[in-house]
Amino acid sequence: MKEMSSEHSHVSFDPKALETRVLHGLLLGGIAPRPIALASTIDAQGRPNLAPFSYFNVFSAAPPVVIFSPARRGRDGSTKHTYENVKVVAEVVINLVDFDMVHACSLASSDFAEGVDEFKKSGLTPLPADCVRPPRVAESPVSLECRVMRVEDLAEAPGAGSLVVCEVLRMHFRSDVMATDASVDPWKLDLVGRCGGNAYVRASGEALFEVPKPLTVVGMGVDELPEDIRQSTVLTGADLAQLATFAECPDETEVNEHKLMELADLFMTHEGAGAALELALHQQAQREIHNGDVNRAWKTLLAFNAG
Repeated sequence: MKEMSSEHSHVSFDPKALETRVLHGLLLGGIAPRPIALASTIDAQGRPNLAPFSYFNVFSAAPPVVIFSPARRGRDGSTKHTYENVKVVAEVVINLVDFDMVHACSLASSDFAEGVDEFKKSGLTPLPADCVRPPRVAESPVSLECRVMRVEDLAEAPGAGSLVVCEVLRMHFRSDVMATDASVDPWKLDLVGRCGGNAYVRASGEALFEVPKPLTVVGMGVDELPEDIRQSTVLTGADLAQLATFAECPDETEVNEHKLMELADLFMTHEGAGAALELALHQQAQREIHNGDVNRAWKTLLAFNAG
């Protein structure tokens, strides 16, 4: 397997040597996609505010904690209305954004004057929350009512972020995104994520795929794969990693049965041509890996040296 570093060259930057605008673009372009928190807050007068933030994620389940970051404006270092609101009224509703909401969410990001109701501007529907004063977004597939635990300023320069640490008090999931086992179905959720510039990504359809977690069984690791497999000119690093999630190789009986029943034609075609047979087996195994049958791929690869 070729080393990753030998396949690619890299362009390197010192963040301290970059203008904030350039650094901001590189960070947001390179760290993507990012989930979007459409944050609903109120000011001291009870006026609602709605604004999206892609500096956002979940960080704890016990207690349930999410964090988002309203960065200071790049032009003058001033703080945003959401930041000012949570400092006065320490409550927020974090609404997740699906594909149908993305244009309204973008519109809500406009730099409207203080006190302007972004619910009205965006056309989104306010819905009373159960535990906090800011309203929920009725269209959102997931809404999290939160108490603001603390606000931590990272700096005061233009572009500097502030961490708004939120404890989730109540969660709302739209019924159509739930699976039958009371879990969230990612294929129904249809969330969007933020990328660099004007780019978004839609987490649905063919964009979604599954990778089984090696939790119940500790994988052998790429370093423990047989050398002829590890040094394959066909299999990629991703292919090898999938093989290496197995704790051990299939046993000899399974391999010989697979060779006899499934690979007989391949062995006859390449009889007496060892290198060509090995190449064909590795190509066949790669197709099986890409079709999601890694166990079959294992047996195909081991068949080359099977008795």
